[in-house]
Amino acid sequence: MFLMGYGPQLVAGTWETIKLAILSLIVAVVLGLIAASAKLSKNWLARTLAACYTTLIRGIPDLVLLLLIFFSMQMYLNELTDLLHLPYIDIEPFTAGVLTLGFIYGAYFTETFRGAFMAIPPGQDEAAIAYGLTRWQRFHRIQFPQMMRHAIPGLGNNWQVLLKATALVSLIGLNDLVKVAQNAGNVTFKVFLFISITALIYLALTTVSNGVLYLLEKRYSVGVKQAEL
Repeated sequence: MFLMGYGPQLVAGTWETIKLAILSLIVAVVLGLIAASAKLSKNWLARTLAACYTTLIRGIPDLVLLLLIFFSMQMYLNELTDLLHLPYIDIEPFTAGVLTLGFIYGAYFTETFRGAFMAIPPGQDEAAIAYGLTRWQRFHRIQFPQMMRHAIPGLGNNWQVLLKATALVSLIGLNDLVKVAQNAGNVTFKVFLFISITALIYLALTTVSNGVLYLLEKRYSVGVKQAEL
């Protein structure tokens, strides 16, 4: 029998981990872009809030933040439903994991995006304004493609860390790859075997991610290397 009958569960756990990582990445990218824009804005309140967000999140360990956000989010939601006389709402571990990891790593993505935006020559935006482009057109056609070229190395590193951090979500009850491996190891008394398989699966995921990041880097560097030659 394949892995003593735990093969399908490991596959399901791997898929759960992949979904968790990708959805958390989307949340982190959105928060990162918003907070980076706030840090670069002329509004002092926006800059202050974004600075507090990144300072607080990057100064506290991920595990502490995960437990703090998960339990406080459930507690405050319960208080709100009681106040409004609404039915009790139980946050699923998967949803909590996506929101929590996205919120945590959004702070790291913020600094990556901020540095990438600052690397764009100011003349690019000034020329776009002179041509009459709207703010969205300037961002979509000029700023974003150039920003991504500078941001991809940092984004790749943050993604790798985020992918591995999904293992922490097993602590709040999510039946992900790590949780399945732990359960299988405890039942079969072959903890080393299943944890080793888990490590190899994570290694495979990060290796595939490196390939995708390499292709993205080539995509956003089209024309730049040719100009440097």
